[in-house]
Amino acid sequence: MDTLITVGQFLLSLSILIVLHECGHFFPAKWFKTKVEKFYLFFDAGFSLFKVQRGETEYGIGWLPFGGYVKIAGMIDESFDKEQMAGPPQPWEFRSKPAWQRLIIMIGGVTVNYVLGILLFAFIFFRWGDAYLPNENATYGIAVEELGVGLGLQDGDKIISVGGVDIDRLYPNDMVKEIVINEARTITVLRDGAEVSLTIDDEVAKSLSTYDNKDKSVFSPRIPVIVAQVAPDLPAADAGLQAEDQILAINGLDTYFYDQFSDVAEANKGKDIMLTVLRGQDTLSLQAAFTEAGKLGFNSYSWAKYFDTEQNQYGLGESLAAGWNKSWDFLNSQLKAFGQMARGKMDVKESVGGPIAIAGMFGKTWDWAEFWNLTASLSIILAFMNLLPIPGLDGGHVLFLLWEIITGRKASDKVVEYATMAGFFLLIALMVFIFYIDLSRLF
Repeated sequence: MDTLITVGQFLLSLSILIVLHECGHFFPAKWFKTKVEKFYLFFDAGFSLFKVQRGETEYGIGWLPFGGYVKIAGMIDESFDKEQMAGPPQPWEFRSKPAWQRLIIMIGGVTVNYVLGILLFAFIFFRWGDAYLPNENATYGIAVEELGVGLGLQDGDKIISVGGVDIDRLYPNDMVKEIVINEARTITVLRDGAEVSLTIDDEVAKSLSTYDNKDKSVFSPRIPVIVAQVAPDLPAADAGLQAEDQILAINGLDTYFYDQFSDVAEANKGKDIMLTVLRGQDTLSLQAAFTEAGKLGFNSYSWAKYFDTEQNQYGLGESLAAGWNKSWDFLNSQLKAFGQMARGKMDVKESVGGPIAIAGMFGKTWDWAEFWNLTASLSIILAFMNLLPIPGLDGGHVLFLLWEIITGRKASDKVVEYATMAGFFLLIALMVFIFYIDLSRLF
């Protein structure tokens, strides 16, 4: 069931993005009285799952979920319809239209995707607002995860800045972004009352962007160990532990914070222990035993119980401005990431992913806020990727059209045809490479 929810979210998101992208080509073509022969969600190589003829256009759903397309009469595209191109140009064909009209038709898809990203981000801000934990409210500092240890962080540190950029929100991804994308190489923390500057090694920074570390955190807010719920028939219940008890020590070792508790639990798997517990105003000693997995059998509260978070609410105008800013910031980060890969500072195999990797980004439960956030991000990426100046992509067609507008000379059909064919094979090779990366991560 979890897999079906993940796949369902992926296919819905992909379908929305493809259909709207193709509408960005379809409607300008119609406005300029250009014949559109096909409009397809997914590719129909060999056969289609569904199709219907409406007027001059065949609408359908293909079986290969790698994208979609509109087939515009008189245009050299991945269909390589040489027979049509061999005849004299017709008034309703793409090739008969002025260059500026053809340019609008070609940039329509990426324009729709970018605007969609802005609007979806704006909708998220308008509907759910923006909740965050101010850095200053994390009174106990941070609990460091494995990735954070490599950066030189310690439990209890209070982060001041990364690469000279002040950290106002305690959000691990902000730190990772500054290190990986903006190449920050210093972290300033408050440790035992004194400011300490940490230097980040290039290889450690590079490791933050690897596929294996994509779901790992650098740190979390440091929290005390307070019991939220005790599971029946497990050591915690047998020892008499109760909800709202605070565990202060194990065998005399301080475990006031959960990171301390975890370390002691790891060292005492399967062993009898003595718990020092604060219950109301009373301090109690309880005998217990860890399971072989190092568990007592209770749930603790999340960090949200202990700290005051802030919630920004946005009106319509404010949400549109915030959506624009977030979309531009996201696109800028993607451009910087590609620059990092081009310079060898990020490993391409570790940093890119295909349909399998993208599908895995969607959760096993249906969270609409996260769904729309991912869809908005993918829409921005789709706009950027389609605008790359590779023949066969929208950006390749735009490149030829800009050449025509600037020089006044139209590239010959043969040149466009051969370039599109070369671009098509390049794209196939890239898809095979990305699929190889996806599959190698599974096996």
